[in-house]
Amino acid sequence: MLINMKNRVDEEGIQELLEFALGQGADKLKATVEVYRTSRVLELYGCVSEDHLVGIIGCAERPDNQLEITHLAVHPDSRGAGFGRGIILELIEIKQPASLIAETDEEAVDFYRSIGFTIVSLGEKYPGVERFECKYEVDQESDED
Repeated sequence: MLINMKNRVDEEGIQELLEFALGQGADKLKATVEVYRTSRVLELYGCVSEDHLVGIIGCAERPDNQLEITHLAVHPDSRGAGFGRGIILELIEIKQPASLIAETDEEAVDFYRSIGFTIVSLGEKYPGVERFECKYEVDQESDED
């Protein structure tokens, strides 16, 4: 179950998951928390299972009913159980976008590909780091049946 967590961004469990999404770096985490705290466009949801926060997803609505995934993380103890896919599917149900878009690194490409995202290389955006755009077109017709 996804729960709006934006007003809880200062909680340790949420920050721990954000840090998994960001990689190492206290300064980066502090800046990201501040952006979620102050942004009017960024949203943050937490996935709760059996009263435990197992994952988070950050997003922002873009033009043309497109939803950008800004951060996605599942706690290491809960990985491989389908929570990442479930978080994305529930977010689609809540927000009902025409498409989802995410930018990621090589480590997460297979995850996005496995749930139907189209992957396009953005090249080496940072020295030695290839980035990828992942896009998912939501099937609107199935919602109308």
